[in-house]
Amino acid sequence: MVMGKWMDHLTEVLPEKQVMTELADRHSYSFDASFGEYMPEAVVQVKNKHEVASVLKLANEYKVPVYPRGSGTCLSGGPLPVHGGIVLDMSQWPEEIDVHADDLIVYVSPSVRTGDINQAAEAYGLMYAPDPSSAHVATIGGNLAENSGGPRGLKYGVTKDFVIGLEVVTPEGEIIKTGGQTIKNVTGFDLTKLIVGCEGTLGVITEATLKLMPKPPAVQTLMVSFDDVRVAGQAISKTLTSGILPSKMEFMDQPCIQAVENFRPAGLPVEAAAVVIIELDGRPEAINVEKELVENIMKEIGATRTTVPETGEEAERIWHARKQVSPAIAKIKPTKVSEDATVPRSKIPDMLDRLNEIKEKYDVEVVVFGHAGDGNLHPNVLCDKRDQEEMERVELAVEELFQAAIDLGGTLSGEHGIGTMKAPFMESELGEAGLDMMKRIKDSWDPNNILNPGKIFPEKGQKLVLRNE
Repeated sequence: MVMGKWMDHLTEVLPEKQVMTELADRHSYSFDASFGEYMPEAVVQVKNKHEVASVLKLANEYKVPVYPRGSGTCLSGGPLPVHGGIVLDMSQWPEEIDVHADDLIVYVSPSVRTGDINQAAEAYGLMYAPDPSSAHVATIGGNLAENSGGPRGLKYGVTKDFVIGLEVVTPEGEIIKTGGQTIKNVTGFDLTKLIVGCEGTLGVITEATLKLMPKPPAVQTLMVSFDDVRVAGQAISKTLTSGILPSKMEFMDQPCIQAVENFRPAGLPVEAAAVVIIELDGRPEAINVEKELVENIMKEIGATRTTVPETGEEAERIWHARKQVSPAIAKIKPTKVSEDATVPRSKIPDMLDRLNEIKEKYDVEVVVFGHAGDGNLHPNVLCDKRDQEEMERVELAVEELFQAAIDLGGTLSGEHGIGTMKAPFMESELGEAGLDMMKRIKDSWDPNNILNPGKIFPEKGQKLVLRNE
């Protein structure tokens, strides 16, 4: 790439203040919430689709890598500029949320915070169901790129299940529309679903049409304690095969419980080996019946205690405690490797056993929490990245963790994406032919490989690296 030329042209197609090349600015965009730092040559803050198109046309002409980025909360290295080039900052885009309540849809710009979409929908008695833990800071553009999930994914699905239309700028700078405004739409290939979850490797999303749904009139929380982690896993499958479908079903092991209580006490049972937190939603009469059924199931399977909060404030305290897990466990050790290997629900007890074996084998600290109702566990390896020997053991433990999930019929990622962190393991799950088919799709969309190169598809000899080598 001829850097001088493309850099000069950038300031011709965009206002100068939207192009940042100072070292301090570039360093601010060299990392995300995962591992690794990579310095871009320039950071471009785009504010409309025509600016995106201009940048991509220029980048495609000069074969300059472009890395779309939202709030940088990604846990898999999705926006990292691993080959330099341009970071395309979408976070400064004017925020737009346009609710069409009668059609149960909302139009949003890519910079909107995900939690704000649900807040806007609630004014009409509706909800936007996907609820990743980072919804208060993450942008919807990032959620669309990663196909984010959240606790409500158990009952309602993940981001892709709520996207019916997109406006996208292609790697060659063309503006296209996919899908539309209707729930049923089978006109040609489903490019909408292809773009959602592609991690910015096929196009840059500039607008999304999302599906809304009526907000359930009532909710009920239950917190169930167990003195055996495996029994807690069995209780999840037992509940889901009984005909009850909770909106949320979350799991926390004892180290998580104790970390939260040390961090910000919430009255969790620190003596429990694990807790399962359940939320039922729907009509009050149905919830009352389901609550009794769940209590009976938990008693039969061997739960030590079921707590049913009597007020909304008590329930909120329990859910707030669940959200405190991530900051709480960060107090145990300064570095945490947050993973989200996902297995079939019936295999949760087996995955918990495998995690315990990995913990002992590599002498690493592993805590487990997550959306256990859909098999989406979040094993977190707690460590200190300054300790090179420990980080080497952590790398081996994470590799084995991924393999354990695949062996049990699961997947590398339930909601965090692949990015740089999991690219080396893609062939283990998909096989050589499966991965090659994905690569052929990428090549046809982006023949010059300018959009988010170095993600999803492993480069020759690429390995998981968590150390500063």
